[in-house]
Amino acid sequence: MNYLRLKKKKDFSKLLRTGKRAHAATLTVVYLPSKQVKMAVCVGKKYGKSVRRNAIKRLLREAFRAEADRLTVPCSFLLIPKVADAYSYAEFRRDVGKIFRRENLIETSCT
Repeated sequence: MNYLRLKKKKDFSKLLRTGKRAHAATLTVVYLPSKQVKMAVCVGKKYGKSVRRNAIKRLLREAFRAEADRLTVPCSFLLIPKVADAYSYAEFRRDVGKIFRRENLIETSCT
């Protein structure tokens, strides 16, 4: 699924001020319904040097992309990882899917 990136400060401010927050073991997701699916990742300097921060961002973007195909409600998302010693794609994907299901943003199949 293609999604747009959040880039403007006013978009970030609106999302942080009025968006809903959902927490999981490895990350926090702030979301707000919108016309199109938009996403941003927030990884500050407390997560390590630039190589590590960029690796975390790549993992989060890929986990979001894998789960975003099943979205039924277009929203703007801000993904904020929790500080940890190690990060893995499997954990991020599991937690993104868990949050999407818990917040009723994707259809759950009951088979």
